[in-house]
Amino acid sequence: MSIQEQSLKPVRFLEGERVYLRPIGLDDAELYFRTLYHQEVRRLTGTQKHYSREQIQQYIENKSQDSSSVLLLIALRDTDQVIGDIQIGGIDTFNRNAYIRIAIIQGNNQGKGFGSEAMRLMLDYGFGILNLHRIELNVFAYNERAIQTYEKLGFQREGVQRQALYYNHAYHDSILMSILADEYRAKYLD
Repeated sequence: MSIQEQSLKPVRFLEGERVYLRPIGLDDAELYFRTLYHQEVRRLTGTQKHYSREQIQQYIENKSQDSSSVLLLIALRDTDQVIGDIQIGGIDTFNRNAYIRIAIIQGNNQGKGFGSEAMRLMLDYGFGILNLHRIELNVFAYNERAIQTYEKLGFQREGVQRQALYYNHAYHDSILMSILADEYRAKYLD
């Protein structure tokens, strides 16, 4: 493969069996913008605000300078198709904790284990490279499939933020879950 051909292929930062995680760039702004208006993604993530293309471009530029966050796109290994994004954010180096969030764009890519694989890659990076001790997430109570997935990955429920989200004319609970480094290592590395 020539150097020119290599430069056209996406960078693969973290690789799994079926997906890989890659950096987001300004050339991804249109895709990211359109993702924010996918109805099911908005519902599952609780996204309420609207954003312009310019705001998305600025967001991506700012993320490249943000040392407290790692935002990556999820792509299929076979086709390089971007199917979502994943982020470790709010990285607290003193207390060694952060939050994680994930969004899989299209319904036909959900329920196939792609999100679980991406989460495992990012958790491994968080605990193994960033040396985090605790990673948490929030999931809305109506997203039962995600809750089951997070529990299978090793996350434990810590509490409920009652009626924390107002979405589509109703209040919804947000469930706080976390996984600790020793729990992750016991499940996946021992």
